[in-house]
Amino acid sequence: MSGFWNALAGMLDTATIASIVAGSSGLLFATMGETISEKAGVINLSIDGSMMLAALAGFVVAFQTDTVWLGFPAAAAVGIVAAWIIAFGNIRLGLNQVAVGFVLFALCTELSRFLGSSYVGRPPVGVPAWDIPVLSSIPFLGPVLFSHNIVVYLSLLTVIATYIYMYWTRPGLELQGIGERPDAAHSRGVAVNRMRYWYTALGGALIGIGGAAFTLDVKLGWSDRPIRNFGWIVLAIVIFGGWHPLRAAIGVLLFGALQAFALNLQPEFPSFSQVLPSIPFPAMILALVIVNWKALLKWLDRYPWLRAILRSDPPGAIGTRFEVS
Repeated sequence: MSGFWNALAGMLDTATIASIVAGSSGLLFATMGETISEKAGVINLSIDGSMMLAALAGFVVAFQTDTVWLGFPAAAAVGIVAAWIIAFGNIRLGLNQVAVGFVLFALCTELSRFLGSSYVGRPPVGVPAWDIPVLSSIPFLGPVLFSHNIVVYLSLLTVIATYIYMYWTRPGLELQGIGERPDAAHSRGVAVNRMRYWYTALGGALIGIGGAAFTLDVKLGWSDRPIRNFGWIVLAIVIFGGWHPLRAAIGVLLFGALQAFALNLQPEFPSFSQVLPSIPFPAMILALVIVNWKALLKWLDRYPWLRAILRSDPPGAIGTRFEVS
């Protein structure tokens, strides 16, 4: 039992907290991208596969050009194409979003394994560190928030920008409208399907950047399926976060904290070293179940302010096709 408490105490270390923030950049980008897409009414179920293919594209371009910054636009392009196929299949061809997304997930996954086999073990091209002057010297906050690199800073800014855009601007309110009540949005002059194309592509770009963040920053390098199952975690975090950018970001950091906790447990319980790294995945599923537990939701109805914080209600028209009548 002492090993458990030692691992928990290690979570309070400044270096550990800083590593959680640094390691969350890829998931933050992808989670914001999926949140935007689903807020617009389009479910991108290909995310696990498209993230891996984007991660490969980003690594290959950065490796071949020896320029890390060219890897991110390449990864974004892969994410855009995958997301656009889902939007086109649903809007233009009338296909089921979930079915198209699942097929793309399988295709992108196998493509990443096939195309990436020759790049396994190649020397990584990483994003250089960039401590922000003055701010990085602040006790605790300095190493936690201001002693990383541009990718980490941009991931945090993306969360803030997504929240401000979605809830504090007119286009952001229209974004919510096309995902909640597309008929009403259309009657007010909003081009629902055109906006769905745009926001799904934007979400796909962020998902692609999130994939590249892993191979060019978080994990460095390409291996066989280096971010396996992280796309499904993104989908779970979006639901856990109630389709709200800030709550989703908290979910990402909690997942990172679980990963760090599992890592701290390994020296204390060496006989379970193969099992402990998988703890964060069932833990996130359990959290998802708890958040959507009917008994809990009924109890939360007594406390509207708490219900507003913890609610996990999907956009009203998510996964549906809009046709102009």
